[in-house]
Amino acid sequence: MTGKIESLSAPPAFQVVLYPNRSLGSAGFALLMGLVVLVSVLVGVGFALVGAWPVAGFLGLDVLLLYAAFRWNFRDASRADFIHLDDDSLSVRRIMPNGTAKEWHFETAWVQVVVEKKRLLLRSHGKALAIGPYLTAEERSSLADALRDAIRSRRSGPSAD
Repeated sequence: MTGKIESLSAPPAFQVVLYPNRSLGSAGFALLMGLVVLVSVLVGVGFALVGAWPVAGFLGLDVLLLYAAFRWNFRDASRADFIHLDDDSLSVRRIMPNGTAKEWHFETAWVQVVVEKKRLLLRSHGKALAIGPYLTAEERSSLADALRDAIRSRRSGPSAD
């Protein structure tokens, strides 16, 4: 017997993935680091020729610190928040930079979406979860409005056709 399997659950009312914006890709990073190394080597050789050879070591240290800072930044770029709203609950699944995941669930009837200074919070039963700390003020406001509208429509129940 052959057949088709269909999902019996309704599609989510709201679903979004939040992740930090990174404007420098791996090719840009390689080019930037190549230029930094080239300039450091040229300047270091110049200082070594006039007898100030210790400067070359400090220039190398600068290159290593810059590389470490960019690697840390790229590692943090792997963070993501998955927000999913269905009939009963709002779920947030956060993937941390080390690859571990944490999950939070809020009942749609009780959750509040609050924009507070530079944070977007989901509040329920005295607890709060900050989401999208890397969003701009405009993005936070837009997401809060969209999330509030989606929650409000779920609270009011399905519309009659």
